Amino acid sequence: MKVNTSEVAARGMKISDFQTKDVINITDGKRLGQISDLELDLKQGRIEAIVVPGYSRFMGLFGGGTDLVIPWRNIVKIGSDVILVKMDEVKENTYDERDREARLYDEQQHNRTERVERIERSERNHRRTI
Repeated sequence: MKVNTSEVAARGMKISDFQTKDVINITDGKRLGQISDLELDLKQGRIEAIVVPGYSRFMGLFGGGTDLVIPWRNIVKIGSDVILVKMDEVKENTYDERDREARLYDEQQHNRTERVERIERSERNHRRTI
């Protein structure tokens, strides 16, 4: 059973409701922690992933800086007390990795924008010469 954001919205769930639930990996039965953050796609109005603090952090105070980012598609069920996820391989992303991924995405978007602007300029110049 896949969970979609419209079902969650229909239930009137708040971010604070997410933060009180334990995240459990059904593949190995391990408790991964509680949600500390959400990754959102603001253009589409969707939750892209849930973020669980990594194992090396203690109550968000010490060390680490690693997070477990769980894509929304990996959520199997949202219950009253737990969120069940299916993660075959648990990989923690450090902030540096996420920043690098974000910079790469921004760079790709910037390159696309430059290409579109270059094509539009070319078309305008071509129209002027006709």
